Amino acid sequence: MSQFFQIHPDNPQQRLVKQAADILRNGGVAVIPTDCAYALACRIGDKGATETISRMRQLGPKHNFTLLCRDFSELSVYAKVDNSMFRLLKAHTPGAFTFILPGTRDVPRLLMNPKKRTIGIRVPDNRIAMALLEEMGEPLMTSSLILPGEELPLSDPYEIRERLEHQLDVVIDGGFCGFEATTVIDMTEEAPELLRQGIGDASAFL
Repeated sequence: MSQFFQIHPDNPQQRLVKQAADILRNGGVAVIPTDCAYALACRIGDKGATETISRMRQLGPKHNFTLLCRDFSELSVYAKVDNSMFRLLKAHTPGAFTFILPGTRDVPRLLMNPKKRTIGIRVPDNRIAMALLEEMGEPLMTSSLILPGEELPLSDPYEIRERLEHQLDVVIDGGFCGFEATTVIDMTEEAPELLRQGIGDASAFL
């Protein structure tokens, strides 16, 4: 049975943020709000929690997980960003973009694409997500809350709790935060490639 925290989207209650962070530190799986939609989240490098999320979404081994980072400097710890893409990435951070980048040694192997050694990275523009990241002091491993056979992420916290409460440890209700996924841009080649058109305007990359 998952816990259910109602956290204010503009003024997150620190007590509840800390409780949610403690659940994640202890191997929990959470649903958290972001600036695009609700997402599944767990502690970076937690093998058991990552496998739980993979089972829930029926993900294959080549899936690019996404690290949710606090800021651009933290992003740079986990992904290799060269000078040619630095300004472009920074201009779209924070925002509704997931960037596929070469991972650094700080990224746990189980999160990276096994052949390409890539990782999805993004910085959310959401106060609850940012408060949780600050409390954790490290990125969160996340995946869009798109269940098998569905095209859009779940957007109602009460429906999420009803459908998934036996597979989750905590659901954070941050109100309505949308139901569109991020725009995914592959930045591993010389020219950026649009992998998924979501809510973010990708025109600057193409």
